[in-house]
Order: sequence, then structure tokens, then C-alpha cells
Amino acid sequence: MSRAFFYGKDKLAVQTAVSLAEGVLPGKLNAEIKDRINRSQHHVQEMVNAGKTVYGVTTGFGILANTKISEEDAATLQYKILQSHSVGVGDPIPLEIAKLMLITKVHALSQGYSGVQLSTIERILWHIENNFQNLIYLQSGWDQKKDWP
Repeated sequence: MSRAFFYGKDKLAVQTAVSLAEGVLPGKLNAEIKDRINRSQHHVQEMVNAGKTVYGVTTGFGILANTKISEEDAATLQYKILQSHSVGVGDPIPLEIAKLMLITKVHALSQGYSGVQLSTIERILWHIENNFQNLIYLQSGWDQKKDWP
């Protein structure tokens, strides 16, 4: 394994993602990408500190996008959105598919445009590198909510 894939920098082709998931190719974040992620997160934090509206951080989601969320309720909002997206039904997807989903998520977040914290990306990488079984169901609770009257 003399070569490595650099998230957020290299092109992520299907075979590259498979090699990452199989552990044949190591995935890394270089200093430039870490800096880009940190700058993006810092920018979002500055906007929040300045009292600006930031979708999904200081506002609700979807039809509640124009609803301002108090600073006290912001952490609760983030926790609730995670809860609402962590429910599912049906059979669990295979570990390989779950890893591929995480790999594509890390690569997208490593572009440095989301405002996500570097520690979040590093935690996802830990799951990938340690073959941590993420229990993801074929149908998410979010899919089910679309059918609610």
C-alpha cells in the first residue's frame, strides 16, 4: 500500500471507492483539506455568532426554513434531526454498502463547503477504517415519512 487516496482532493471513481471499502487503498485527509474543512466550519460559526440566518443551524428545515431557532434550541435541533434520520425498517444493508456510503459522504464533506466540523469527518473515517458495522436499513424512517398523510 504505497499509494493513498486523498479525500476531498483526488477523484473518487467507483473502483477507488471499492478499494477504500476493502481496505486495499488507505484513505487520508491531507493538511490542505483539513485547513479547508476548518475554514468552512469557522465561517459558519462566524455567521452564527454574528446573528445571521444559517439554514438548518439557526433555522428549521424544509417548510420551517423561515423559522428562526433560538440559540438555546439550536443544539436540540441538531440532535433531533439526527434522531429523525436514524430510524429505519426492513433488512440491514450489507457492511460493504454501508462503508461505500460513508466513503462517498467523507469525500463530499471533505470538499470544504458544508461547514461540518473536522472531528465529525474524522469520526466517520474511524468507522470506515475499523470496519465498524453501521446499522443502516433498506428503508429509512425518512422514506416512511414521505408517505404520511
